[in-house]
Amino acid sequence: MKQKDVMTIGDAMITFNPVSKGPMRYSQSFERKVGGAELNFAIGCARLGLQTGWISRLGADEFGRHILNFVRGEGIDVSEVKLVNGYPTSLNFKEILEDGSGSTYYYRYQSPTTVITKDAINEDYIKASKFLHITGVFAAIDKKNPGILKHAVALAKKHDVKVSLDPNLRLKLWTLEEAKETLIQLLPFVDVVLCGEEEAELLFGEKYVEEYIHIFKEYGIRDIVIKQGEKGATAFRAEEGKILYGRPIKAKIVVDTVGAGDGFNAGYIYSLLNGKTLEESLKIANTIGSMVVAVSGDNEGLPYLEDVAIALGEKKKIER
Repeated sequence: MKQKDVMTIGDAMITFNPVSKGPMRYSQSFERKVGGAELNFAIGCARLGLQTGWISRLGADEFGRHILNFVRGEGIDVSEVKLVNGYPTSLNFKEILEDGSGSTYYYRYQSPTTVITKDAINEDYIKASKFLHITGVFAAIDKKNPGILKHAVALAKKHDVKVSLDPNLRLKLWTLEEAKETLIQLLPFVDVVLCGEEEAELLFGEKYVEEYIHIFKEYGIRDIVIKQGEKGATAFRAEEGKILYGRPIKAKIVVDTVGAGDGFNAGYIYSLLNGKTLEESLKIANTIGSMVVAVSGDNEGLPYLEDVAIALGEKKKIER
């Protein structure tokens, strides 16, 4: 089986983005897009040149076929993605306010991913990757999914595959108590945690950022990143032995904040795989996050490696 840099497990949805901004009840027209936290991460990695794989299930319907073709077109390996009958492809509708913030409304009843079982996780597929990336979104969709993730990370550890985790708490999908129980049980298997500051507060209570880092260190996690949105990020890498603050990169404009965290994650894992220092990793990840919020859509703003090099001033853009 061909070696991959990174693979992930999760669902995908057809995302309907409003043409106009404001409360969704007043939106008359929507554009069809493709979205999903783990899928956005996979797309972000693929555009940065990483060999990427995705484990999922989609409805055997027109939306499912559209997503499959779209993902295949991004250069992501879809050999572990199957179309299933009787389970409609999931949908979500987005509300985008004037400042770029907003809400998401999910329609995931009978998600195709609910047919995934532990036996459906191909051990050889995980073995052939350098990183397995998981999030709390897939865990929240179905009661059995936490067990599937525990099985997957155990396989990863068996084959010395690194595990990265974004808690990505979606309290519309499960309770805080369920989230805390599941995510804390996964932490001993994790090598890299990419956690939003608000999520860390939900998991461990209100504390200073440095305190969150020390809590994650107690689980043996070697790369710890606390994402702070427009304030940048604070991180620790065991190999460097220090806590470092990565200043934010100012976005040209904030249009849509969805997908910024997924883009940050992709940039950070890309940097790790390419031997970047912690300072360099944070700069690349923050730069990608700022690029994503300037474009409407879940993954439309995820940049290619050349775009990142231009944004970092490492390469000159030729206009004509």
